[in-house]
Amino acid sequence: MKEREHYGLGTAISMIVGISIGSGIFFKADEILIATGGSVWLGVLVFVIGALCVIFGSITLSQLASRSSMRGGVVSYYEEFVSPKAANAFGWFQLFVYFPTITAVVSWVSGIYTISLFGLPSSLELQTALGFMYMTFFFTMNYFSYKSGGRFQNITTIIKMIPLIGIGLLGLFWTQSAPALPEGVMLVERSNVGWGWLGALAPVAFSFDGWIVSTTITQEVREHKRTMPFALTLGPLIVLAVYLAFFLGLIAIVGVEFILSAGDQAIGQVGQSIFGLYGERILLSFVLIAILGVVNGISLGYIRLPHTLASKNMMPMSNKIVQLDEKKGLSPYSALTAYLLTVFWLMMHYVTQRWDILAGGDISEIAIVFSYVLYIVLYVKVLQLKKEKVIKSWFLGIAAPILGTIGSLVILLGGWFSNPVYMPIFIGFSAVVCVLGYLYSIQTTKATLKEG
Repeated sequence: MKEREHYGLGTAISMIVGISIGSGIFFKADEILIATGGSVWLGVLVFVIGALCVIFGSITLSQLASRSSMRGGVVSYYEEFVSPKAANAFGWFQLFVYFPTITAVVSWVSGIYTISLFGLPSSLELQTALGFMYMTFFFTMNYFSYKSGGRFQNITTIIKMIPLIGIGLLGLFWTQSAPALPEGVMLVERSNVGWGWLGALAPVAFSFDGWIVSTTITQEVREHKRTMPFALTLGPLIVLAVYLAFFLGLIAIVGVEFILSAGDQAIGQVGQSIFGLYGERILLSFVLIAILGVVNGISLGYIRLPHTLASKNMMPMSNKIVQLDEKKGLSPYSALTAYLLTVFWLMMHYVTQRWDILAGGDISEIAIVFSYVLYIVLYVKVLQLKKEKVIKSWFLGIAAPILGTIGSLVILLGGWFSNPVYMPIFIGFSAVVCVLGYLYSIQTTKATLKEG
């Protein structure tokens, strides 16, 4: 079947910007400042390092995107430029770990902010139930109407930029003194954290994560060989500019000590400082829209992944999952598989949070850091293409992949600093999933040879 090119440059960029700019920046900004001991310039440096990791990584992958003729984003890059077995390993990681854990956690976060916005009694059960409702709605919408999913992504991306850029601009001209700390909150002053600031790279990686999801719709983007490299380069630059504006504006309005002391409450205080009594709810409305844009963007990409793997016979029940609804251009079994896996991980997230199994962490941490390690394989492949003179540019073929690799290793180091107890477990679990995918590929290859 001829690929349907539904989307344009705007949707590709809005997926990158819309998924990256979601919940992370709103509730991770304080963690970044705390990890740097209140040093604003170290915080800026961490943002820049995180952005460069993504920018050089996306520029590098754009070289594969422009040369790929296969559907499936990074999975297809592995298949086309590394090997089918490696693609199967990476595909299983994305299918069973990366996409569903992040979708589940962000859906849950949307429940948290809904409760805050409407002043509902807060409980883990209600947060999870609301997250389940949002998740179900967006999976359904993106299956039944690709146009609605694309439009919602574009709209929410624009809306979520308003408070981020607005706070950044207001910070430039803000002259009022820092607000008093909320009652019962103890003052936390700036400190020298030494090399501990590297731990800030983990929340930064979370804040930037999601850009890779846009590659799943590559073959559905008009003139994708030109469009996707441009989108993968411009998108992270936009995210960096917006993040820095928000981070510096936040500090200008409430002050470093308030953020260090009050943590997540700083966002609500910014709303009150700007808009008055109802300011917190106004700002929370924008935050909720931003998070829902992330849930929509991830589900938009995820419902296509099982079909991509099934079309290559990379997973069980491929014959069933590969069947397309010709009117929608999507597989109902693919969408259902993605949905059920996300429901499973949402339940696992509930269990880990209820009994604090991950010591304050969450299941999304399993995937984010490990994914950057897997990208290194593709960066090395781009270096080989330069050596083979397939890529002519020195910057695109050598500088970008080397800097992308360094960036991935830096994020791995930052993740280790932030959670030295559980990060090895997360990495080991993800590696086991990859090995199982690799072994499955070997098994299906042998079965195919026997049948032949």
